[in-house]
Amino acid sequence: MKTLNVREARKSMTNIDKILEKEGEITITRRGEPIARLSSMGRRKGIPSHRGLRESIARQKAQSETLVREDRDGRG
Repeated sequence: MKTLNVREARKSMTNIDKILEKEGEITITRRGEPIARLSSMGRRKGIPSHRGLRESIARQKAQSETLVREDRDGRG
């Protein structure tokens, strides 16, 4: 874990990702007292595919526009 004061943290903000990769966690201090802790979020997960869900849903026999029109007409 690396400790930086506020001024050092501001100066190294462009390299913060590299520091986090190397150190894992950074503590930011003001006048020697810790005020913030930065840690890596890890790798992002990929966007899930919804193909399986879409394929598992049964197709309707009537088109949606027909169903909506019938519903609206039925309300009076």
